[in-house]
Amino acid sequence: MLYNRQNDLNGDNMSMFSSLFGSSENQNEQNSNVGWIALNNLSQLDEIVAQSSEQAVFIFKHSTRCGISRMVLKQFEKDFHHDIEVTPYFLDLLAHRNISNAIAERFGVEHQSPQLLLIKNGKSVYDASHSAIAVKDLEDKL
Repeated sequence: MLYNRQNDLNGDNMSMFSSLFGSSENQNEQNSNVGWIALNNLSQLDEIVAQSSEQAVFIFKHSTRCGISRMVLKQFEKDFHHDIEVTPYFLDLLAHRNISNAIAERFGVEHQSPQLLLIKNGKSVYDASHSAIAVKDLEDKL
């Protein structure tokens, strides 16, 4: 299932923030060239671990209430291109905090938001957060 990401900005009083960070009205998976897979079930972590032995997987943890997270996500999506051989998972950590906690425990990383984890052979081989998240760095780690 592809993730249809939506920002939680709405209402006229939020128009300034919408112009800075974007609004949900016209942002969906058609505007994202990443092809996100929604991470919304704990059992998917087992799938990610298994899948990562065949092809690298990354998890992008995003807070829908955080402007910094939104800006990092938008830049990441802008820079991402289809020839990167990696499977992208997207976690709305506010909706699925239990999965975020399980990721931190399972892969031995401190929880951050936004955060990107690269999973290879069942282990987190790279993680970045906030402004350190960059497509180029992800590519270099593949």
